[in-house]
Amino acid sequence: MPTDFKRNENIITLSVASKNGRYCTHDGYYFHMATMGRNAVITAAKELHPFLKEWIKDKQGCHLFDIPNLLILEKELNIHGYTLTETYHMFLSSQHKEPKKNYPVKWFYDKEIVEFYGDKRFPNAICDKYYENRPDRIVVCAYDDDKIMGMAGCSEDAMNWQQIGIDVMPEYRSKGVGTYLVTLLKNKIEQKGDIPFYGTDIANYHSWNIALNSGFCPAWVEIGVNKMK
Repeated sequence: MPTDFKRNENIITLSVASKNGRYCTHDGYYFHMATMGRNAVITAAKELHPFLKEWIKDKQGCHLFDIPNLLILEKELNIHGYTLTETYHMFLSSQHKEPKKNYPVKWFYDKEIVEFYGDKRFPNAICDKYYENRPDRIVVCAYDDDKIMGMAGCSEDAMNWQQIGIDVMPEYRSKGVGTYLVTLLKNKIEQKGDIPFYGTDIANYHSWNIALNSGFCPAWVEIGVNKMK
């Protein structure tokens, strides 16, 4: 529940499938944790709950993301055949911005995006293929004549929640292309009445600056797991 993040104590819930939930895999979450800076809200398989109740005891939610605490969690997860992902730092729109650049662009929607699947230039802007539970909805590309300078795209990770990703070709970086495209796409999503959000790694400050310059602000941090190979 949204109100869970307004509480002071950490919260552990049972992981269950949700029709309107945000899932990045077709499976339910074995473990997933998020914080908005106060407490932490965890959803996990029932077998993890006894460990987690001890692990969170007397700890502030945001500090559960500190490396010493994550190492303890990782050790327990390995016993069950899972390993932690990286932490994802997520942003929500905080203000309207108008693009400061003016590059030629072309828009693509839904099925029109299929032509870009498999193109290794765009690992962040779009998914590697079509996913029913988080379909790519909109793509905008900036062009230098007929050459793509960069691409911003959004996937609908939950109903009416559009996550933005950006890829800029190496020769066009540091020219404002990323901020331009993300700002355009953010505005388009808001015009449609949907919620744009943006995620990046903890140390990717180039990506952080794109988010901030496009009118986003930090909102929450999350971490999940993958099955061990």
